[in-house]
Amino acid sequence: MGKKSRNKNKAAKKQRMPFVARTFEGLPHEADWIALREFVPSASAVVQLMSGRSVRICSLLPGNGAGIVRPDGEIWVGLQVAHNFGDISRDLAYVVETALELDPGQPVPMADPGVGPRLQDLVDPESGFEVEVHEGFDYWVEGTDERPETAELLAQANETIAPTVRLTSVDAAYWTEMGPQRFLRWVMTEDETALLDALARLRVRGEDTLGDGTKLIGHFRGHGRLVPVWEFDVDAEALEEPARAFRIRLDAALADDGPLTTEQRSARNSIVSRQVTI
Repeated sequence: MGKKSRNKNKAAKKQRMPFVARTFEGLPHEADWIALREFVPSASAVVQLMSGRSVRICSLLPGNGAGIVRPDGEIWVGLQVAHNFGDISRDLAYVVETALELDPGQPVPMADPGVGPRLQDLVDPESGFEVEVHEGFDYWVEGTDERPETAELLAQANETIAPTVRLTSVDAAYWTEMGPQRFLRWVMTEDETALLDALARLRVRGEDTLGDGTKLIGHFRGHGRLVPVWEFDVDAEALEEPARAFRIRLDAALADDGPLTTEQRSARNSIVSRQVTI
C-alpha cells in the first residue's frame, strides 16, 4: 500500500472522545451515578433530559444491555456495561440519542459513538436523581407479560444479589451484606487530597469509625472520586445516626486547612496504602 493510501485510511478512522477520569462530574447526584455504575447490584433512578423526556437509569439491564426502549416508550439505560470507548459519559449519551430514534420494544445497539454530546449536554442540571434500590431484578418485567422461562431466569439472577441498602441520613452511602461480612461503601465527591487529610485528622482522634465495632478498612477509587469502606456487624438502620454524626465530624475536619502533624501524616499514609476491591 502506498503512502497516499495509508494516509487516506488513517483520515477515515472515526475520531474518538478523549479519556475522562471523572466521568459523571456536573451531573445531579454525581456520587450516586458512580455507585450505580460500580457496585450497586440492582437500583434505578429517573433523570430528566433538557428536551423534557425522562430516562430511567439502571445499574444493570438484562443481558448487560446498553439500553432498551420499553413497550410503553420509556427509555432505560444500563450503567454496568462492558463497553468503554474513552469517555463513558459520551457512551451513555450515545445510548440515549440512539434510543430516542427507536420504536418501542427495541434494544439499543452499542457501537463506537465517536465524538459528540456527553450526558452533561443532555441531562437537565436541575433534574432529580432519586435512587431506588431493588431487592432483585423483578422490576425489569413490571408492566410486561412475563413468560415462565423469564421468571426462572429472574429467580436465578436474584439469588446472586448481595443485599444492599442506601442510607437516608447521608448522600451516596450504601450498606451491603456479603456472606458473613457487612460493609458500607460511601462515595465522596470532595477533592481527594483534602479528603485524605480530613480522614487522617479523624483517625488520629479515633473519630474515623461509625460507632463501636466498626472500622474504616480502606478505600477504592471510582471515576475520579474516593470511596471509603467500613466494616461492621450491624444492620443498615443502626448506621443512620452514626453516619450523620460522622458527616458532621468530616465536614469540620475538611474545613481545617492547617498542615498535618507528624502523627497525622503517618495516619494519612496508612489510609492511602489500604486500597480495597470490595
